[in-house]
Amino acid sequence: MRKTFWVLIITLAFALPLNAGRYAGDFMMIGSGVRPLGMGGAFVSLADDGSAIYWNPSGISQIKKSEVTAMHAFLYNGLASYDHITFCQPLPSDVTIGINITRLTINDIPLFKESYLIGTNVDQRINNSAYQLTGIPDGKFKSTDDLYQFAFAKHIHYDLNLGWLFFAIPIDFCAGGNIKFINRKIMDNVGSGTGIDFGMKLKTDMAILFDWDALGTLDIGVNFQDIAGTQISWDTPSQTGHSDEVLFNTKLGLAITQPIPKIDSEVILAYDYDYVYNGCNHYGAQFSYKNLGSLRLGYYDTNFTCGATINVYGVNLDYALVTNPVGITNRIGLRVSF
Repeated sequence: MRKTFWVLIITLAFALPLNAGRYAGDFMMIGSGVRPLGMGGAFVSLADDGSAIYWNPSGISQIKKSEVTAMHAFLYNGLASYDHITFCQPLPSDVTIGINITRLTINDIPLFKESYLIGTNVDQRINNSAYQLTGIPDGKFKSTDDLYQFAFAKHIHYDLNLGWLFFAIPIDFCAGGNIKFINRKIMDNVGSGTGIDFGMKLKTDMAILFDWDALGTLDIGVNFQDIAGTQISWDTPSQTGHSDEVLFNTKLGLAITQPIPKIDSEVILAYDYDYVYNGCNHYGAQFSYKNLGSLRLGYYDTNFTCGATINVYGVNLDYALVTNPVGITNRIGLRVSF
């Protein structure tokens, strides 16, 4: 009974856009990738792997080899699954293109048919047990939410000359965007829509900026998601049709990467802010040792996260754990460059 209750709650939250209105695209806010969630979603300014297509599409221009990433997440004690796969391909002139496919699936949703109640009144349904629901489902169905993103990004390096009294400050600037196609299905109804994201990212060397050799780098990033809003139109029988709006969101972040040469390691501290709805703060930290692996911690919206990466012969195995009121979420992922 408890499992059935949570299935119904999650279905209402993610898979019933016919009544969701402005929250129709919230399944996308779960976020792609494993590393970003291990850092509490503070990834807009870093965005240096395939999941950047979601977090900040400009970041894929930092990928200098062909890269494939894949993820599977166990959501809400196994009641739903969340998967994505990306492919990024560098091109000449510091240009990179990428594709991301993300799917949220909720299986075994109980179906209760009420067609036999048509023509009855309230008194009949209260007093006649034949018109009362038994609590036994008449069947089951599933809902799926698919997101397809096609991204393009360009990297530009520039040495900012502040005059003869100063050093030239190196600036790495990235700009990029993606076109997204959303397809949502529940029972026999399908909703679809298209949207556009645009992101930018700036990276500089703090050692030169502050004339202190021990300092690392500073990253600043911004991602404008669903510019001008994204409409999801449904094929429900209606004279005027039905559509839901995915609200415009701005993700703004910064990160400091500090090398620790004595132990051949580095530490990253990151912060993001989402402006949609009432806003949300994201905090993340990562410690990396040589090229062997990383440990991560994060916090957002009262939820704690953690994660790790192990590098085995150039193949990165990622894991993240996210706490939330419904249950613990586990994510596993794979990143391969070639």
